[in-house]
Amino acid sequence: MTIDEFFLGLLFIVVVVVFVTGLARSWVLSKRSVALIAKYENDKKNPRLIKDLYAEICKDKLLKNILERNNATQEDIAKIHKKLMQWGDFRKYNRYVPITSFFNRTTLKYLLEHKDGDAKVLTQKMMNHFHI
Repeated sequence: MTIDEFFLGLLFIVVVVVFVTGLARSWVLSKRSVALIAKYENDKKNPRLIKDLYAEICKDKLLKNILERNNATQEDIAKIHKKLMQWGDFRKYNRYVPITSFFNRTTLKYLLEHKDGDAKVLTQKMMNHFHI
């Protein structure tokens, strides 16, 4: 085995590990999102939803970093959630905009950076992202 073959093999292993780790993280976040959707599907106005949503976001290191960079609080999540509920209060398969939007890095970052934006614009952006 030459040095080139060794490094190519090592590179392949690193790429596979990164890919599998990303898939596992995505699967875990999707599972948490769907669990919250199912739990609050018939109780959307329950104040516990925001607490659970914030706690789930904080469990993920990458999402928590986005919260910290934007100095986001539970009240910010509640404010954004309320806006998303105005125009996006419907479920399509395992997607429910007022919950699913918080479990994706790009959408969470966008929501926090535009938390004072118009409710309809925010919701449309999220719906476009999730192809709804």
